[in-house]
Amino acid sequence: MSETVIELDPLLAPAQADAMVQLCEDFGSYGLYVTEKSQSTFASELAQRYDAAVNHVRTGGRFARIEKPRTLALRTNYFRESYAYGAEVMARGIEMFLHHERLIEAAQRVFDRPVIQPTIAYANILLPGQELAVHTDVPDFRGANRKLFPQWLMVVMHHSGFFDAWRMPIATGVSYFARDGVMAKGGELACYPDGAAGDAQVFAARHNTGVVLDTDSVFHGVDRVGDLDTMPPELLTATVLHFEDGTWVLRNGAAVVGTYRWDEIRYSVSWKAYCFANGAERDAWATHGDDLTMATILERLRGDLDERGVLAARAEISERDLAVALIDTYEKYPEPVAVP
Repeated sequence: MSETVIELDPLLAPAQADAMVQLCEDFGSYGLYVTEKSQSTFASELAQRYDAAVNHVRTGGRFARIEKPRTLALRTNYFRESYAYGAEVMARGIEMFLHHERLIEAAQRVFDRPVIQPTIAYANILLPGQELAVHTDVPDFRGANRKLFPQWLMVVMHHSGFFDAWRMPIATGVSYFARDGVMAKGGELACYPDGAAGDAQVFAARHNTGVVLDTDSVFHGVDRVGDLDTMPPELLTATVLHFEDGTWVLRNGAAVVGTYRWDEIRYSVSWKAYCFANGAERDAWATHGDDLTMATILERLRGDLDERGVLAARAEISERDLAVALIDTYEKYPEPVAVP
């Protein structure tokens, strides 16, 4: 029988946790997540996670805080870099974490599937005043993934329920590390294991702990880092966070626009693994049998919108308007709650 959310405390041996901090520092620099792109040009004017960002600005976030839309948008523009993706390893030493037995065992329990294929590890760094909008993660399907197609479309596909036969069950582990074990105030992980209409379950971000769950299906977000009234930094597309001489340095090109200590940031490493019922299912995934195509995906989704009357029999519709209609139809977010 599967389990919805599994907390691992501690996650790694102390020396391994220290190695993850060193790996983070050695990696050196982290760009903004908003700069990620897919190969597809469909509705290319939309940001990859336009869906979650628009909901965040519309509602004010998990606690419905009243702020200017630009401020809310700045709060969710955090830093991300990949450490491993498939066979490609970008950070030396990540293999220990990627294939760690505690994460693999937890993934088996989440999906009740015995064959686990660790595939992705990436870092998220949030600065004071930043938070992560409530969302579900980007799923994978045979023939359709975040490298090929827009990320918001992948999320729509899963929420629609039409592509379950092609979906690759993915377990996600969210883990936390900090120099000397001291993390920033706030930055809790809030998730909704009982669905969008259920209550949030909150996990503190503590050094060398982790939470494993199906983040493609369970809505989740990250509460604000630092004090609630802390303003987020002003960021440009080219802004990069560097680790230099024991300090985190925020740069716009050559200009330094901010500096931070380890105990002011929230550093997490997300681990993702495909979960298979057996070796044959894994082989079908590896050989790309019965892959989806963009034409098949859009035909199925648009057909359902037509049946619902969402498009009002519009023969012509822009890619952007179709994208927004898909997001509004299939993604139903948790309602915000009052500020505690």
